[in-house]
Amino acid sequence: MSLFDELDVARAPRELVAVGGVIDPPTLRAAYRNGVFPWPASEPDAAAHDKALRKLVRKGQVPLLPGTPDGPLVPWVSPHPRAVLLTGRFTVPKSVRQLARRMPWTTTVDAAFDEVVERCADRSGGTWITGAMSRGYRALHAEGGAHSLEVWDGTRLVGGLYGVLSGRIFSGESMFFLESGASKVAVVDLCHRLAEAGVPVLDTQQESDHLLAMGQVLASRLEYVDTVRALRDQPATIPAERRTL
Repeated sequence: MSLFDELDVARAPRELVAVGGVIDPPTLRAAYRNGVFPWPASEPDAAAHDKALRKLVRKGQVPLLPGTPDGPLVPWVSPHPRAVLLTGRFTVPKSVRQLARRMPWTTTVDAAFDEVVERCADRSGGTWITGAMSRGYRALHAEGGAHSLEVWDGTRLVGGLYGVLSGRIFSGESMFFLESGASKVAVVDLCHRLAEAGVPVLDTQQESDHLLAMGQVLASRLEYVDTVRALRDQPATIPAERRTL
C-alpha cells in the first residue's frame, strides 16, 4: 500500500491533501494513481508558501508524508471540482481545424520529452516546475510513466505538453507554444491518440477557456478519484508515430 492509498483523498477537507515526501517516480506513480499531483509554488512565492504549509502541519490540518527530507515541503493536491476532457466526446474548435489545415505541422510522442519540460518551465514571473519537479518527471519518463507530445514545424519544436499515464487515465501537467495555436493542436492530437489507445479521460486539472471550447467538463473529486481507481490498473499504450495534421 502506498502513502496515498492510506489517505482518504476523495473526502479530504481541502484540495491540499498532504505535504512533504519527495518528487520521485515511486511517489509520483502513487500520487497519480490516487488522483493527486504535486503543485509547488512559483519561486517568488515559495518561501511564504512553505511557511504556510508548515503552519498547517503543526496544527494537524494536513498530514506530513513519512520520509520528508529537510528543505521546502512539497504540496500534493487533488482539485475539487476536477476539469477533464472525455477523449471520445471532445470538440475540435473551428479555429483549430483551420489552423491544422493551414500549417505544415507534424506531431510526435516522446520524441523530445526533456525539451518539452524545459519549454513548459520557461515562464516569465516564475514557474512551479522547479528543478526537483523537472528531475522527478524526467526520471518517471525514463521508466515509461510520463509522456510528452510534440508539435513540429519541420525540425523546430513549436508546441507541446507532458503528463502522466496511469493505466487508462492521462493526467496533463503543462503545455507550451512558440507558435500561436500549437498547444491547442497538441491537446487535440493527444485526445485522438488517447481515444485510439482506449484511454477515455484526459485530466486537465483546472478550467481554462480554450479547453472549455473543446468540451472540458467538471467532475467532483469523489467521481474523479473513483474513476482513476477503476482505470489505473488497465494498461494502455499511446500511439507514438509521427503524424501529419
